[in-house]
Amino acid sequence: MSTAGVDEAGRGPLAGPVVCAAVILPPDDGLIGLDDSKKLGEGRREQLFDAIIAIAESHCIRFIDAATIDRMNILQATLHGMRLAVQGLSPTPELALIDGNRLPADLPCPARALIGGDGLERCIMAASVLAKVSRDRYLRELDTRYPAYGFARHKGYPTAEHLAALLRHGPCPEHRRSYGPVKQASLFAPD
Repeated sequence: MSTAGVDEAGRGPLAGPVVCAAVILPPDDGLIGLDDSKKLGEGRREQLFDAIIAIAESHCIRFIDAATIDRMNILQATLHGMRLAVQGLSPTPELALIDGNRLPADLPCPARALIGGDGLERCIMAASVLAKVSRDRYLRELDTRYPAYGFARHKGYPTAEHLAALLRHGPCPEHRRSYGPVKQASLFAPD
């Protein structure tokens, strides 16, 4: 049975996209050291990313931008991204294992939600690595376009450095306007 693992990265940050990934691994994937992306160092995640892409039977990564997150809310935007990632797999999996406690609607196959699935199922671990590395790469690129915010260091999370930059410069187009700290910074942003 072909099983896809599905996970996301970036629900909590104040800026940038939420990134959703789906991946179908071969039965004996041979990926050494695969784990939940949060338990791996950046270098190891990068190595695994390339290995996962090389051996996956299918993979799909989808970016849901800040404007869509603001329009839909983060939960709905994440579920939407997960649905798009599963729909982007070819062939369609026979089962999708979704990290978390909610299932996206309108999936092209049966699915199960697994709380903590990124620590339990290898296909979800692989999806977590694809999502995290893709998002981190995006935020490093974003740092070159908006260097005042320090995105390469904090990846958009609400660190003291990021909050201070928000107050000093106001939000950039990649900030999630519906998030409290960004809304607050908008009120005090310089003209």
